[in-house]
Formats: sequence, C-alpha cells, structure tokens
Amino acid sequence: MLRYTLMRLGIFVGCFVVVWGLVYAGVVPRGLGASNGVWMLLLALVLSAPISFVVLRKERDRASVQIVQRVDRAKANLEANRSQEDVADDAARSTGQAAQGQAS
Repeated sequence: MLRYTLMRLGIFVGCFVVVWGLVYAGVVPRGLGASNGVWMLLLALVLSAPISFVVLRKERDRASVQIVQRVDRAKANLEANRSQEDVADDAARSTGQAAQGQAS
C-alpha cells in the first residue's frame, strides 16, 4: 500500500515538474493573477490521474488485495469477539437463573 502511494506521489510530482516547465516556458497559460500555483497543482493533478490509472494498474491490484485481506481479518476478529461475548453472556444468564432457582 505504501509503495503504491509513493509511486502515485512520484507520478504527481513528475507531472507537476513538467507543468511548471511548460508554464515557465509560456507554452501553458500562467493562470489569473496570483492563482498560478493553484493552476499548476490542478493541472498536474488532472494529468497525473489518468497516467496513474494506466501505469499503476498492477500495483493498485496488489494494494487492493492487501486491503481486502486486512478487512477480512478484521471481520474475523470481530466475529470471534462477538462469539466470546455471546458465550460469556450465556454463562452469566445461566448462573443468574440458577441463583434465582435456588433463592425460590
């Protein structure tokens, strides 16, 4: 997962550098007034998204498998805890009913 994130960040930074170079060279408009930085960030984001989607397909699939495994483990742990609580609750109710039967 970290590898995918770093690779995606690298693609974004590469796109930002290219956009910065194009803006500096005057090929791409500078934006309006002081919006130059925001313009370059947004343009780099728009360019990096489809590139990441195509180039990082295998890495994204690996990351999604890891996430699914983590979710499955969390669900299994939650179910195990729920079962333990049910057993403890049943034992407490049995003890409480036995105590009430003796008191009557």
